[in-house]
Amino acid sequence: MSSIIEDIIARKIFNNRGEETIEVDVITTSGFGRASAPAGKSCGKAEVQPYPEGGVDSALKKIDDVIAPELVGLNSDFQEGIDNILHEIDGSENFKVIGGNTAFAVSLANAEAAANSHKQLLFQNLGSSIADTLPFPLGNTISGGQHTLGKAPDIQEFLALPYGAETFLEASMANIQIHKRIGELIKKKDKLFGGGISTEGAWIANIKNSEAFEIIAKACEEISREYNFECGFGIDIAAASMWNEKDQKYVYAHEGKKLDSGEQLEYLLDLIETYRLVYVEDPFDENDFESFAELTNKTKNCLICGDDLFTTNNDRLSQGIKLRAANSIIIKVNQIGTLSDALKTIKTAQKNEYTTITSHRSGDTCACHIVHLAVAFKCPIIKTGTIEGARIAKTNELLRIEHFLGNRAKMAKLKIN
Repeated sequence: MSSIIEDIIARKIFNNRGEETIEVDVITTSGFGRASAPAGKSCGKAEVQPYPEGGVDSALKKIDDVIAPELVGLNSDFQEGIDNILHEIDGSENFKVIGGNTAFAVSLANAEAAANSHKQLLFQNLGSSIADTLPFPLGNTISGGQHTLGKAPDIQEFLALPYGAETFLEASMANIQIHKRIGELIKKKDKLFGGGISTEGAWIANIKNSEAFEIIAKACEEISREYNFECGFGIDIAAASMWNEKDQKYVYAHEGKKLDSGEQLEYLLDLIETYRLVYVEDPFDENDFESFAELTNKTKNCLICGDDLFTTNNDRLSQGIKLRAANSIIIKVNQIGTLSDALKTIKTAQKNEYTTITSHRSGDTCACHIVHLAVAFKCPIIKTGTIEGARIAKTNELLRIEHFLGNRAKMAKLKIN
């Protein structure tokens, strides 16, 4: 089948926070692809610039005036070549000219168009026709930090991970039940709880970190017992947003305490041991590779994950690997710009036995490309919320893939280091 690009169309749409974002259609001689760009709330400083000066409107103009004329007539099958042209058009190191979200939307829409041209699903075209491994869902259940307004836990996310499930359907059902159980437990704790949820669909409540830990631990224990498989949990601290550079301390505003790096380390070690945490994301500031390495070295059976630390950047990951800073990495394609850039980072991570975790952004659309990336590249975890429309869209897409694969479908082998 011919997959020559005939047209590229860009438009403005909105994400789940009601923010403007960009959506791109790539039309080939025998296929069609569409992708939209998400947006983060707590973003790493090393991420590429999301939009050029002028924002979404400027990005749309860049596509019409510069990008489309360069790509029309090329073969969409050559993904790396398309992505290299996006880099050449931009000419900067951080996509400040056309915008990382612009590159992301074009890159992913092209990949989908290529797959569609060959009558394949995206994960089949990116991986292989025999790709059959599904990730475990890492679901946000309680929101805090920058994902909330007013009184809430200082820690940004409390996450459920049903890693004992034998099917994705079982795993997603368990996460939803954990979410529901947590809501019931919060109501018992706070009679004034109004059932508020964040843009990621996680509960927002006037509770302390310690209370949030007790609630999610109880919910996971109860659902584990009811479903007869292990449901662990973890946290995303988003420590860079808590770090006070002047005082050199992590500020827990709701708790009324400040911790230096050594105290933060001891606090985390205690949490991991007390609650048997299986996952801790961004426990230190985004440039503190040494503390990441120390925590990783001192823990067992827990994924120490870098998001702001690595920003899906292969060079930053390589720096972390040398120090053994973290043992897992968040993959967000729009942090780095193109699919080819993200794949390079995934390959480096997997070669060095880092667990790869494809992830949504807090400001997301109902696009499901990260689902197909997780299956195609055998990422054992997908971080994609629990409820809320943009999150459920991704959960449902994985259920469709599981159904499509039938008896061939299997869950990933997840090593909790």
